[in-house]
Amino acid sequence: MTSGPGQPKDSLADWLIIRPEISWPSWRGACLVSKAPACDGFRNFFMATRSERDSKGTARVLTALDSTFADAELGRPLTFALMTKWQRTVLGHELVGFRWMPAFAKGGRERYSLAPDTRARFERCLSESTQPDLPLPSRATRTYLDILFFHPFEDGNARAAMLALAFVLAREGVLLDQVHPLQTTRWADDAGGAADLAVLLGILITAAERRLSHGRQS
Repeated sequence: MTSGPGQPKDSLADWLIIRPEISWPSWRGACLVSKAPACDGFRNFFMATRSERDSKGTARVLTALDSTFADAELGRPLTFALMTKWQRTVLGHELVGFRWMPAFAKGGRERYSLAPDTRARFERCLSESTQPDLPLPSRATRTYLDILFFHPFEDGNARAAMLALAFVLAREGVLLDQVHPLQTTRWADDAGGAADLAVLLGILITAAERRLSHGRQS
């Protein structure tokens, strides 16, 4: 789908172009986290960024986060249906499905098109969160960006992306104690920025394991 006169360019199309071409970084870390860290980075993130302006919404997203971790512990595959279950809790209503029209974000500067196969393509992208030949930080980052740029829900896509990120990590035994450094604006045509985000996520994973190991030794 092309952009019409006066419309922002199609950011979903931009993402689908660069997605297979991103030079994802290597990672020598190991998923060694065997118990929860002293603080839950995702829980702290949602409380710090939402609680003052939306206490009820914060409570809902924290409940969804608990569900996310429970589903990860069961080893469930990441699907749109699973995400929809979390999103019903996040938004506080049952009528949650794939968006039915083009979406906009960043004050209208990004547009996400909709085609007959958009949902099917999104499902395929989610299934790649377990791609065996790609390191965990890159897979988790790519899933997070997939959700931002497919923008599957009518509302709450940033929260959905963070929950999916938490899920992909937790499913492989990784629990972060810091998440705030990940919070910055992402652009659909920025391949270098996507790779840099994976590097940052790898650093956060390694740092969480190091702090947890030091805590066990003390």
